[in-house]
Amino acid sequence: MTDLERWRLILGPPAERCTGALSGGAARRDAALDWLYGRDDDLADRDVRRGGSGESVVRTVDWLDEVHQLFPRETIERLERDAVERYEIADVVTDPSVLERIEPNPALLRAVLRTKHLMNPAVLAMARRIVEAVVRQLMEKLATEVRQSFTGARSRRPSNHKNSRNFDFKATIRANLAHYQPDQRRIAIEKPKFVSRTRRNVEQWQLILIVDQSGSMVSSVIHSAVTAACLWSLPGLRTHLIAFDTSVVDLTSDVTDPVELLMKVQLGGGTDIARAVAYGAGLVDNPRRAIVAVITDFYEGGDEQDLIRTVRKLVEQGTHVLGLAALDDEAVPSYDRMLAQRLANVGAHVGAMTPGQLAEFVAEKLT
Repeated sequence: MTDLERWRLILGPPAERCTGALSGGAARRDAALDWLYGRDDDLADRDVRRGGSGESVVRTVDWLDEVHQLFPRETIERLERDAVERYEIADVVTDPSVLERIEPNPALLRAVLRTKHLMNPAVLAMARRIVEAVVRQLMEKLATEVRQSFTGARSRRPSNHKNSRNFDFKATIRANLAHYQPDQRRIAIEKPKFVSRTRRNVEQWQLILIVDQSGSMVSSVIHSAVTAACLWSLPGLRTHLIAFDTSVVDLTSDVTDPVELLMKVQLGGGTDIARAVAYGAGLVDNPRRAIVAVITDFYEGGDEQDLIRTVRKLVEQGTHVLGLAALDDEAVPSYDRMLAQRLANVGAHVGAMTPGQLAEFVAEKLT
């Protein structure tokens, strides 16, 4: 592709008087981009594009085939994400022919969870493939982070267990300085040194995850389900998972199968944080051995005073209360800062975490 063609793709049809018209592959790329981004209402005002050709002319599955032929992988992923999240093209996840073609990714998982109530059983079974694939990827990643958090810190005691993770570089250099070879400028390692790892003294604790299932919290819902599944089998930790909108649903019995759990979640509706936290507080057995993590954007549709009173009581009895405005890989929160501050004022820890950071927090409390 020439530089002029690139500029024409960037600037749109008005640039053709300077760049010339597109042809061949460049014209196909322009048509594919126009099908998607031509939907922006403000483009006509800015005279950048003519407007999209619309779904009546090009089917979503045909457009998808085009972009897979014309663009590199990272661009395809961006186009698919924008189609689902920015323009809400529902048949990306409701058309069987599209579902057969599309590559599972987190954006599509979020779209499936938002639209699964619109799917007939056959389409839902195909969409489940996306849920299973993305959850498997997230599980593999988070399981590694959880293992690292709960392995224990390295001690300075020597160890006879020769493992690369326990290799003590500084002690090895000190022990082998006598074997320095000036001509080769290197040390011959004859006595490698290793350190032991302290095993965490894990006592019985409870982790109660209370997750807002409103549409804006979909990423946190996904990561909460995966996090709960990864923490479920840890010794000394009993994990609960509660989802809420204006009602409260205890999903703990489904924690071991995050795919099934996510297929049961109903996104949307109102938000009654106070009711959900009150339910979670009722599950606490030993207050000083409990962590209550409330994952929400803090836009309360229930009684704020009830919420504040419940959180204050939990803190006063020794329970660790986390108010997490986001629980996902990005940990970029969007939340009601005034209510979050009121919760912080009565002793809650308020912020945002990745699932790995939450695992580290839990691991530290269990020692």
